[in-house]
Amino acid sequence: MITEILPADAPNAIQRALELIQRGEVVALPTDTVYGIMTDGSNADAIEKLFIAKDRPAHKAIQLLIADASDLERVAVQVTPAARVLAEKFFPGGLTLVVPARADLPKNLRAETDTVGVRLPDAPLVRALARALGRPLAATSANRSGGVNPRTAQDVLNDLGGRIPLILDGGATPDNVASTVLDCTQAVPRVLRAGAIALDEIARVLNIPTERLSN
Repeated sequence: MITEILPADAPNAIQRALELIQRGEVVALPTDTVYGIMTDGSNADAIEKLFIAKDRPAHKAIQLLIADASDLERVAVQVTPAARVLAEKFFPGGLTLVVPARADLPKNLRAETDTVGVRLPDAPLVRALARALGRPLAATSANRSGGVNPRTAQDVLNDLGGRIPLILDGGATPDNVASTVLDCTQAVPRVLRAGAIALDEIARVLNIPTERLSN
């Protein structure tokens, strides 16, 4: 497979990415955290290509990137009051909320669990693509599993060249820190991965001690 690199601001960039995703393919583009590889979040076969492209273990779930905050309700069975507060404060941004998943979401997206991670990125390009698709995007960082988070299109090409058909080059991302991930299936969220949003800031919004996020 030849990996095409297209400037993210090219007039046909979103359309080209959309056409590939609609055909069940995987594309890479910059987010507000790191470069990600993305595909149709409702297509189990396409999601499998995400796992294959980055040699990701099957037991690791794939997050969904949504176009608008209201899309959280489309993929979650229940959104706790704490999750709503966090979404209101940090969406769009570098926070992933793990919520109870709708049963009709692909099993490989959920890694056989009953939850799914959801993020609204502060990245107009990604949100425009999700909006054009009409569904959330299944997404993960655009690197081989266990590798360094990619900040540039060249980083992605170095790791995934020949494994995906398209990279949209939007220049370097602000940093290489992935999103903070919170388990929001309980009344008090629990941190699963520290990242772009500081835990003390999250605790302050929830009006709880920071250490409670680790319990």
